[in-house]
Amino acid sequence: MRIPVDTGRVSFICAGTPEPVVEFESRRPKTDSNGVALFQVALVAMTDGEAEVIAVKVPGEPKGLVQGGPVRLHGLTALAWVMGDRDGVAYNAAGIETATGPTPSPAKSGS
Repeated sequence: MRIPVDTGRVSFICAGTPEPVVEFESRRPKTDSNGVALFQVALVAMTDGEAEVIAVKVPGEPKGLVQGGPVRLHGLTALAWVMGDRDGVAYNAAGIETATGPTPSPAKSGS
């Protein structure tokens, strides 16, 4: 189950360059349910004196992101996962943009 994340009290800073998401076995680009290529962006999520680096997958190649620059996420969801003795949380967003840019309506997408 994907759980929506309220980003209203969280600030995000871009921590790296967007990278294409690839299938583990084939190394082919991974796509969302609409066939749009997925990209992963490392972000620093900050709230209430806490900070953590998270990886967020978004459909389409994000443009204009600068390392250290503030970003805004649209439609952020979290999904807990377990594989053997490993576990974690996968984050997906419908869109990402610089926090100083315009605020378009979020894209409809599944990933």
